[in-house]
Amino acid sequence: MKTAFNAYLKELAARTLQNGGTASKPATCEFLPDQDVWSFPKYPAKTAILPPTINLLSELRDFITRNEAFLNEADCWLGTWINPQTGNFYFDVATGIADLETAKRKAIQAGKADGREIVAMFNAKRNKTVFL
Repeated sequence: MKTAFNAYLKELAARTLQNGGTASKPATCEFLPDQDVWSFPKYPAKTAILPPTINLLSELRDFITRNEAFLNEADCWLGTWINPQTGNFYFDVATGIADLETAKRKAIQAGKADGREIVAMFNAKRNKTVFL
């Protein structure tokens, strides 16, 4: 399993760099297809925002290890994103909701509960960002 996880980490880093972000389930080492849901951090305080100078493989491994229990929740996955303006990496314990208004309400509630505002949600199937 360790070999499969190491291969997953390398693929995760490559896809993040190539595509600007990913959605995956670390426990099963699988990448999620684009979904018609509005994705946002379920636990905004756990979001890691890291500079482009990091060791990406090492930081991904550390984030997954620290947040394993949350990433294993049925409605959660690892979301990665590179901010095109800053080059910073974002790692999230992400979730998603199909209905836009419900997703907005839940994202705002999650931000208030964690004391860290969520500024946007993304729908991979529609390739659309909605700012809150």
